[in-house]
Amino acid sequence: MSYLKFHSDQLFDGYRFRDQHEVLITDHNGVVEGIVPMEDAGDDVQHFEGIICPGFVNAHCHLELSYLKNIIPRHTGLVGFIDQVMQGRNAATELIQEAIVEAENEMIANGIVAVGDICNTTHTIAQKQKGKLVYQNLIEVAGFVPAAAQNRFNAMAEVADAFYQSFPHNTSIVPHAPYSVSEPLFELVRDYPNNKLFSIHNQESAQENLFFKDKQGEFLNLYNNIGVDLSFFQATGKGSLDYYVGKVAKDINTLFVHNTFTAKEDIDNIVLQLKNPYFCLCPSANLYIENQLPDIDLFRHFNGGNNVVIGTDSLASNSSLNILQELSVIENIYPSIGIEELLKWATINGAKAIYVDNLLGSFEKYKKPGVIKIGCKKYSSKSLDNSTIEVFL
Repeated sequence: MSYLKFHSDQLFDGYRFRDQHEVLITDHNGVVEGIVPMEDAGDDVQHFEGIICPGFVNAHCHLELSYLKNIIPRHTGLVGFIDQVMQGRNAATELIQEAIVEAENEMIANGIVAVGDICNTTHTIAQKQKGKLVYQNLIEVAGFVPAAAQNRFNAMAEVADAFYQSFPHNTSIVPHAPYSVSEPLFELVRDYPNNKLFSIHNQESAQENLFFKDKQGEFLNLYNNIGVDLSFFQATGKGSLDYYVGKVAKDINTLFVHNTFTAKEDIDNIVLQLKNPYFCLCPSANLYIENQLPDIDLFRHFNGGNNVVIGTDSLASNSSLNILQELSVIENIYPSIGIEELLKWATINGAKAIYVDNLLGSFEKYKKPGVIKIGCKKYSSKSLDNSTIEVFL
């Protein structure tokens, strides 16, 4: 059997940078044979400038919202953004499908190999059946009125059933966000026996915590505008996390997404109650919607940063679906975070978070994680600015 042999300025294996004189060996389908010293690699070793890296994992995306690219203005704030997404939900099916195909192709070109994808409809099924990327399909429920919980859940269970037909091992039902899911609806999600993964939009706006603590702020206007009577809801005196964290299944991975206004005490609360939480950063979307980033150092301090992952969110809230761009945004604002740590978040951490690390995320024997090259015209091992992606496998 013949092999492909990759040598580069730096070889990142999913966990760390390897010795400069080591070579990655795969078969022609991209299955990893191993990483060996140069003297043991034999002939036909190809050298590349830049970083050779496993394919990226996009831990949070809304592929079905790709048709909203360049539609919603920046810096609307979360409530304004939600309102405009709701108004745009009636687009033509043909337009939605074309945007889904284009967005998936964009992710592939940007070195993404797996996606944790939020689904409110069945629009993405046909494209996902082509098997170009690995997906965890997260069927999202919403409904803040307790009396409507069962009906809301039943409606999304029908969507989940459609996904299960093609993706029985990669489909779960998840809540949208604390401000949009009632307590009984949280419990229905928690108790659903087919769930593999839990995901939730967490503390994306200061308005979210204000709503739960004091029953004030912009969410009151949002619900009033859509005709929802909130007389049943009483202020809790605490942030949104306290409202739901005790209702989360404790034996599966939990993705907390955005976390823009999450504090240390919130992380302590999560760690106290849940076995395996992951914190998904979507920096470009945070800047697009709220023009603010989370305190990323808070998440690095939990478990050595091994539970930090990266997402793009949707093209409704981002100009591109590009994990490398997300890492560059973080690096520019947090220059103390090294490239090795950033790449780990985007590869093996993400793969573990969405349960695809048996195949993806690292250059380990028998895995098929994809092989990409990160480089730029003036290559620097200290900066991801202006870097480019080349996909080999």
